[in-house]
Amino acid sequence: MTTQLTISNGALGFLGERSLVTTADATEPARVIASFYSKAVEYCLEQGHWKFAERRALLSPSGTEIPTFGRANAFAKPTDYVRVNALCSDEYFTNSVTDVEDAGGFWYSDLDELYLKYVSNHTSYGLNLDLWPESFVMYVELYLAVLAAPRIAPNKKIENIQAPGGIGLEQAKRNALAKDAVSGPTQFLPSGRWVRARSKNRNNRTSSTSLYGS
Repeated sequence: MTTQLTISNGALGFLGERSLVTTADATEPARVIASFYSKAVEYCLEQGHWKFAERRALLSPSGTEIPTFGRANAFAKPTDYVRVNALCSDEYFTNSVTDVEDAGGFWYSDLDELYLKYVSNHTSYGLNLDLWPESFVMYVELYLAVLAAPRIAPNKKIENIQAPGGIGLEQAKRNALAKDAVSGPTQFLPSGRWVRARSKNRNNRTSSTSLYGS
């Protein structure tokens, strides 16, 4: 089971420090790790289009942010928004929206609604540690160790902060991104118009010359 304590102890282990009994231990390593924990998690969530942290939303125009010129509608970003995975005009996420302006806490568009997939830091999504794959856990632990190292282990070089197998921070990040990219069902790119047209023509020829007349 992944908890803040297990992640904290993982980071301390990479620094050669003793494990904590609780995250509230009255020790300097415990205080340092606790001070960097949230920052480490938020940073790591920003680094990928993590499927385990993905949330969907149907956005309606803001009732308070009303454009006086330019694009007709403003759409507020969700309060748990970290980064966008897809912004589309349909509920099946097949038509990406490109004519949109991203400014501050809003997207501006002439559409009347937007369908959004995004990385969320909600406690039921990105901050739900039970959903974290082990590759992401290791990435967070290593990044947390790197942040805390100057205060806990000032003589330890960043490149020497490694998980078993000699896995450093950048490799852990690549591993986590690669595993996340292939998780879930196989995805297929939609056929282009030319391919669909050839397929349709081929089907029509087959039908018209069928021995069964169907």
